[in-house]
Amino acid sequence: MQSNAYGASLAGGAFDVGSFVKKPQTVLRFLSWVFSIVVFASITAEGYINPETQGNAECMFNKNDSACSYAVGIGILAFLGCFIFLLLDAYFPNISNAKERKYIVIGDLAFSAAWTFLWFICFCVLANQWSKTTMTHVVADAARAVIAFSFFSIVTWALLSYFALGRYRQGVSEFNQEYTDPAQDHTSPYPPPQSSYQQGPFTSTQGQQGEYQPPTY
Repeated sequence: MQSNAYGASLAGGAFDVGSFVKKPQTVLRFLSWVFSIVVFASITAEGYINPETQGNAECMFNKNDSACSYAVGIGILAFLGCFIFLLLDAYFPNISNAKERKYIVIGDLAFSAAWTFLWFICFCVLANQWSKTTMTHVVADAARAVIAFSFFSIVTWALLSYFALGRYRQGVSEFNQEYTDPAQDHTSPYPPPQSSYQQGPFTSTQGQQGEYQPPTY
């Protein structure tokens, strides 16, 4: 298989920490990782308000517990996804099987595109619920931080989708360039198979059936 398929360096090479840290995908994953922490940590710590007249804590986004639960769930899964794909990016150059690389790139593309959409929904829901919030005991800075970093997550995950799509297209184009039709490969030591029927060597010397030819003395 190709050792440089899907934008990876040669398999078995030494791991370069400096080059890995400077990659755009690594920077974006780290930012997405931090943004997800801000979102679910802010809601977990300050997102639920317990009014003096009520015993149960309520979500600071218009008392909509579904909005808080959705943001926390998306943030935690994004946190885990960033960590897993960071490990896969670090191990990716050591994978020599192009098919395994293809599956990783497709998984990265699908996950990044899905979380771009989910973060967009999260931002719209939180912004809408915050505009309807009338609670007075709300930590406004925490709510605004959650909304802002939800928007920032849309940008980072969209860029991750773009880079994953670029790696996938690069891998497909490299595979097509390296594949050569055996009939068109002039460097092969074996001749290409003949597809047309060739006439036998004695056909031209034989006369037509039924025609008499006198012997020669």
